[in-house]
Amino acid sequence: MQRRDFLAAALAAGASTAFAQGGSGYPAKPIRFVVPFPPGGGTDATSRLIAEKFTSLLGWTVVVDNKPGAGGNIGLDFVAKAAPDGYTIGMGQASNLAINPSLYAKVPFDPLKDLTPIVSIAEQPVVLVVRADSPLKSLADFVQAAKARPGKVGIAQAGNGTVGHLAGELLERRAGIQVLQVPYKGAGPAMNDLLGNQVETYFGNTVSVMGQLAGGRIRALAVSSARRITALPNVPTVAEQGYAGFDATTWLGLVGPAGLPAETIARLNAETVKILARPDVKDKLVQEGSEPTPGTPQQFAAHIRAEHAKWGTLIREANIRIE
Repeated sequence: MQRRDFLAAALAAGASTAFAQGGSGYPAKPIRFVVPFPPGGGTDATSRLIAEKFTSLLGWTVVVDNKPGAGGNIGLDFVAKAAPDGYTIGMGQASNLAINPSLYAKVPFDPLKDLTPIVSIAEQPVVLVVRADSPLKSLADFVQAAKARPGKVGIAQAGNGTVGHLAGELLERRAGIQVLQVPYKGAGPAMNDLLGNQVETYFGNTVSVMGQLAGGRIRALAVSSARRITALPNVPTVAEQGYAGFDATTWLGLVGPAGLPAETIARLNAETVKILARPDVKDKLVQEGSEPTPGTPQQFAAHIRAEHAKWGTLIREANIRIE
């Protein structure tokens, strides 16, 4: 069966079940949950965790629909153009809600106008790591090395426009240094070249570094979040090492089309907050280096606006563009 046929069949079957049970109120039919990245990645895994809990705990029919491409723009554009009835939601992310609008020459939707923030799910810092045998023992050592060799100390990152890339750009400006940004096509190649001594440091998300940290092949110099994270309690933040206010994290949250009914927003928010409070869900997120960030729709909307402004300013100042 073709993927589209399977999706349609699943939605139709779920609708029949929902109506056969005589359910009233929201949701009365299946929910399409758009993930704007491929299966198997961190965003997909977190999305499926939430979707599974909607189903197992609430009995909802939720169909995960991966629509990758253009840094998440394709999937979120689909959500933005869907009917605002609560039956199409998506997993927004720092990249597609706050970074891409300034990074790409054309973005088919306006994240501040065309989408409804529902609830923040989790945030995940990037971690500045070096090989275990590196002479760099702290962030201060890294900054000193960069000042001694302007433009020569390389920072690997998983791709242009990623939070790892922008965290490096932000650190350059805060520390008054010049580094060599080395973009890779994903976290795997970046880590391989760090381990192979092709690059000195790597600003990678927690999922991509936790295994090598546990194995002792690399060391962490700093995490980019405002606070230390549960998974790496002994690793200091960039902020506490002399750069107050430094905060560069990727984050996830549920969004829907603009004009979503207030009662639908409230239901989705309330149920997701309950899910994020469950010990098994919190443990799963913490294991991968994420921190759950439940809150109100208003808090999530304010966070999106603040991040949109912060990253937009940095991208313009650094003159970073993707056509």
